[in-house]
Amino acid sequence: MAMSPAAGRTPNPKAAPSPSARRAVADSASAAAAAAAAASDTKARFEAYNRLQAAAVAFGEKLPIPEIVAIGGQSDGKSSLLEALLGFRFNVREVEMGTRRPLVLQMVHDPTALDPRCRFQEEDSEEYGHPMVQAAAIADLIKQRTESHLRTIQAAVSAKPIVMRAEYAHCPNLTIIDTPGFVLKAKKGEPERTPEEILSMVKTLASPPHRLILFLQQSSVEWCSSLWLDAIREIDPTFRRTMIVISKFDNRLKEFTERWEVDSYLSASGYLGDNVHPFFVALPKDRGTISNDEFRRQICQVDIDVLRHLRDGVKGGFNEEKFGPYIGFSCLRKYLESELQKRYREAAPATLALLEQRCSDVSMELSRMDSKLQATSDVSQLRRSAMLHAASICTHLRALLDGAADPAPEVWGKTTEEEQMHSGINSWPGISVPVKPPNSSLKLYGGAAFERVMHEFRCATYSMECPQVSREKVANILLAHAGRGGSSGMTEAAAEIARAAARSWLAPLTETACDRLAFVLQSLFDLAMERSRTDDSRYQNVENMDGYVGFLAALRCSYYKFVKDLSKQCKQIVRHHLDSVTSPYSHICYESDFLGGVGTVANTLHRFNQFSGVASFDLSDSGSLEEGQENLPPRDQQHMTPPAKANEREILKESQLTVPETPSPDLPADIHGGKKKDNGNMNDGGARKRHARMAAYANRSHHNNVTVGGDDLVSRSGSSYSSICSISAQYFAKMREVLIERNVPSALNSGFLTPCRERLFLALGFELFAVNDEKFMDMFVSPGAIDCIQNERQSLLKRQKILLSCLSEFKNISRTL
Repeated sequence: MAMSPAAGRTPNPKAAPSPSARRAVADSASAAAAAAAAASDTKARFEAYNRLQAAAVAFGEKLPIPEIVAIGGQSDGKSSLLEALLGFRFNVREVEMGTRRPLVLQMVHDPTALDPRCRFQEEDSEEYGHPMVQAAAIADLIKQRTESHLRTIQAAVSAKPIVMRAEYAHCPNLTIIDTPGFVLKAKKGEPERTPEEILSMVKTLASPPHRLILFLQQSSVEWCSSLWLDAIREIDPTFRRTMIVISKFDNRLKEFTERWEVDSYLSASGYLGDNVHPFFVALPKDRGTISNDEFRRQICQVDIDVLRHLRDGVKGGFNEEKFGPYIGFSCLRKYLESELQKRYREAAPATLALLEQRCSDVSMELSRMDSKLQATSDVSQLRRSAMLHAASICTHLRALLDGAADPAPEVWGKTTEEEQMHSGINSWPGISVPVKPPNSSLKLYGGAAFERVMHEFRCATYSMECPQVSREKVANILLAHAGRGGSSGMTEAAAEIARAAARSWLAPLTETACDRLAFVLQSLFDLAMERSRTDDSRYQNVENMDGYVGFLAALRCSYYKFVKDLSKQCKQIVRHHLDSVTSPYSHICYESDFLGGVGTVANTLHRFNQFSGVASFDLSDSGSLEEGQENLPPRDQQHMTPPAKANEREILKESQLTVPETPSPDLPADIHGGKKKDNGNMNDGGARKRHARMAAYANRSHHNNVTVGGDDLVSRSGSSYSSICSISAQYFAKMREVLIERNVPSALNSGFLTPCRERLFLALGFELFAVNDEKFMDMFVSPGAIDCIQNERQSLLKRQKILLSCLSEFKNISRTL
């Protein structure tokens, strides 16, 4: 029997696949390769940002790195959510209240890490410590670092974060900044302001626009009564970068019976925007000792139970199409990971450009540091740089004295009250009332502040009245002048009283003015340094001298010494003017314009009120000088006459009977030394047997212009004393006017301002640079200066290394975008 060809063939078990099958296999392999490449790119991008974040924490770099900040109230389930994201428990809940520092959790998905490996970044370094696997040890280290740091800075909370890197096969690629939970009241033993400090710190951490906000709130809290939702609105009013998570959702499930109740709650009932979709999460409540695998299994089981209850336990179920993607921990985890990766991709180009700029800035700083270190061995270069810097400071000082508004007076200037407080000179000697010159409330410096102090000195001097003089002092001076003879004893006595008062009371005022002006000039050094730094930053070829601590200290001391010497010289010059004005040989008290106005000081008051200097032009709200500041004796002169004693008239009568050989200080006299008065009734009050002695006294009294009649003497004793006090007060006002309007202002201006403009650089240069090289180098090779530069250079090298590494990684990442 013939067999068919087909029957004679042996079937081939490995028949060639069809073309369509081959294409399907190829597509599948290609998709797998693409997925693997995408996963690799995602991990590379995540690792690059993690390293960049570590560098930012270590060196204080302000980099706009996309990050998630988890915030919420205490016991809102924030710590449990972090443990669920990590995939293992490390008892972070036990240290929640003990943690007063942010915790940066860098979660790295590593399929090879079957057990979690946790490492903490060292304080003030980009290096990480050894891996830790014990959960209890992790919690203890967080608590120990927090307590140590807060003890060091003497604070209840701190914004300096703790960085923990967790590598695990069951955690996502995610970075979250955990913050201390909000509290309404401080715990026992904590400062009362702890809740406010926590709220302020969290707002600061969540405010940068490159950070996402993960806000947690318990499901038992109604939307309308949320305590912390308003705080979130202050940070992110539109919730554009806020993800809201309702925790402990299983506690709320039993309250739902109808579908509309569930849908109404899940939609937030209009309390959130239409585009804001909160997530609803429930986590295992069992806090017993379980394995990590069991912990993850329970998380999945809770998600299943929640969905089952919503589908089967609620009449009509819920709108699963609309709200299903937002229910359960697994949905939240996928969303957080995808959202962060999306932000990473969007921020990569800007981050790359910023890294290039930072690397360039650090390289320039390193070049400057190297130049400084090299200059320490080149004396001539150091001399040149130091002289240029000193010349720059002197130039800026002259500009500030001539009038400048840079730097900002609002920041660097001082009011009169601040000047008094910082200088330690809170008042003017002998002045009991506060002195408020024009513009006292404005913040001034430089030449403007100098002129204000000058006018304050003028106001203080004119507000001083001639001090009261006792009868004993008047008698001592008057009787001594009378004993020398002459026709103007009373006038000379009043002038001597005025001279003594001027020397005693005006000298302290002039010395105080010199001290206040010296303080104004010394305060300009810091302003000149600030202006010099600003100019140096504009010109890259100008060497920055900030690192040379020893030289800057020597420059400051030399300038202070220069100003102090000027103050000492000005005090001597002003004292010389005071001595000249109060000299017995001075004719100030006998000038015709003054003698013509004896009995009034309207002349002086008119001149003071008519003063129209620059400082009198008041720009502030303080007003003008009050009339009471001028030393006008009262019209009745009562305050200058001490109360008469009860037996004064008895003493005067006794002196009348005994006919003294010298006149009494209370006798009236003509201060001009004019015509003699009629003494015809001189003998009416005395005994005739003493007529000869009385006549002799009357003859002597003609030369002193004194009326010696007994009754007249008694009646005029008080007015004579008042007349001498009044005349001395007028003499005092005249001396004061000559000093304040003629001598002192010009002396202080030429003594302070002219040397600062013309001789400052010469004086500083002579003291700092006119020395041998060995002494000159002492300002630069001191341990403080060199060590400061070396430390700064080492820090810059570390920053440069990590930034260059991050830059290289981001360049590779940019090629895959």
